[in-house]
Amino acid sequence: MTVENKEAYSSDYEAIKDLPRPGHADYPARVKYGGFNDYRGGGRFSGRVTVALIMAGAVAKKLLSAFDVDVLAYAKAIGKVKMGKSLSPEEIRKHRYKAAVRCPDLACAEAMEKAIVNARKEGDSLGGIIACIALNVPAGVGEPLFDTLDADIAKMLLAVPAVKGVEFGAGFAAAELKGSENNDTYRMQHGKIVTQTNNAGGILGGLSILGGLSSGMPIIVRVAVKPTSSIAKEQHTVNLSKMKDATIKVTGRHDPCVVPKAVPVVESAVAIILADHVIRAGLIPKVLKEQK
Repeated sequence: MTVENKEAYSSDYEAIKDLPRPGHADYPARVKYGGFNDYRGGGRFSGRVTVALIMAGAVAKKLLSAFDVDVLAYAKAIGKVKMGKSLSPEEIRKHRYKAAVRCPDLACAEAMEKAIVNARKEGDSLGGIIACIALNVPAGVGEPLFDTLDADIAKMLLAVPAVKGVEFGAGFAAAELKGSENNDTYRMQHGKIVTQTNNAGGILGGLSILGGLSSGMPIIVRVAVKPTSSIAKEQHTVNLSKMKDATIKVTGRHDPCVVPKAVPVVESAVAIILADHVIRAGLIPKVLKEQK
């Protein structure tokens, strides 16, 4: 697979090559690579690298679909605008791409779009939350101790540019719950073992050292995406060639919010890890025969 970048304007970055952009990796990358980092758009630290995840994710999702595993990501919040209602996987699948912001709650999506437009008018940007659900992942998938399912998913998601936080199931809210409230109790449903709730987000381990295995319930993960670092407002920085204080105002083509574009990236990242672990569990053979 090949993706050609036909709209590269490297000259946009010449004026600021010695001015590290606040929020970007310009300065630490310059230190790490001894000045040989690519300053033109951030190089390997640019969101452009996510196209590789999309490509690999397309293959991973095809593998998973052969075993009815479905991965769905969508925008749950942008700035202070948040989805207030829960939607079924069917509703998410049907509506998420009807809105430019990739939110399946279309009324909420309209409010999100207005918030992004307003931020852009102010020369600013917004972040948000992307939720991802993986359906029909069989129980027992994961490789303790160091390659647990949640650890590998979190590692992959934190490698996605702009992602600053990852939580599963109840996430940080679980810190305020009692064990009796947080535990997902078991029951039988149509001959299958399920849980009454899904605070674990489909991955169990608890305090056990042998944790991080899929429970058979939907895997639910959310990521926090920071506001776009490149903004039109003037900001304080330093001139690295002169070692003096300076100011910077980033110009060029920049998204006021990267959440919508990150939705398929998050979906692909989760699919890649799931495909890898399902193969490692021996549930997907090394060679798949063509299905007629």
